Amino acid sequence: MVDLNTHTADAARDRNSPRVVAVLTTRNEERFVAGCLENLFRQGVQVYICDNQSTDRTLEIALRYRGAGLIGSESFPHNGLYCWEQLLRRKEELFQSLEADWFMHLDADEIHLPPASYSSLVSAIAAADALGFNAIEASEFTFIPTREAPDHDNPDYQQTLRTYYPFRPTSPHCVRAYKKQDGPMEIAWSGGHRVRFRGPVRLSPVRFRMKHYLFLSAEHAARKYGGRRFRSEEVNSLGWHGWRPRLRPGDIQLPNTTQVRTTTTDDDLDEANPWLAHWLERYAS
Repeated sequence: MVDLNTHTADAARDRNSPRVVAVLTTRNEERFVAGCLENLFRQGVQVYICDNQSTDRTLEIALRYRGAGLIGSESFPHNGLYCWEQLLRRKEELFQSLEADWFMHLDADEIHLPPASYSSLVSAIAAADALGFNAIEASEFTFIPTREAPDHDNPDYQQTLRTYYPFRPTSPHCVRAYKKQDGPMEIAWSGGHRVRFRGPVRLSPVRFRMKHYLFLSAEHAARKYGGRRFRSEEVNSLGWHGWRPRLRPGDIQLPNTTQVRTTTTDDDLDEANPWLAHWLERYAS
């Protein structure tokens, strides 16, 4: 296996580190947006937000970071349905129009981290770039509450919610960083999970880490997914969104702590024996 770690020191010393821009779509993410942005800014990643006409304080919170890592924002119309394909196609347009060396595609309920031996996402991306790779996958670690600790719907959720399971139903699963191409950079065809270029996609064999805060309490899951309406074409023709359109919020029960894993630091996240289905899928019909 290629070892990106051999390039860590060089990447850290390089004053010409790549400009990495994360394109973030949001819709009523006031609980998550500040933590997501601050994590990216700490690691040298700039952010452009495409807000899907949030009705809460998402955009107000995000705009506080204008000039401090947030390079721009826009409002994308919401017609009462969650139109994921249209949002992904807008991201593809932004990949072409924004100035960057690398792009990231992510959601507000995600915390992206480099491999454990790196100090930042930018330094790890620089190392992958130096080795000739143009796409990077993230290992997903899905964080959910348990019966013993059922409610983490608070600003300190990253500190209090420590129970998770590794999730990897396909391989590759979450290709989320891409080197800017002269031609199209397409992600809508895959629902945002993979990328397609005119030339070859050279995927780094070293996966980054992604902490996905799927829900913070049973009540939060009901709010987050229960009121979301999906385009029938995406559900029926494209097969997207999985269990989400069929979730029965009133039936949700939490796992026992023994059914999931517990982390004390980000460096002990374990991707072995990943789950093939999310916990909430059992409450969908």
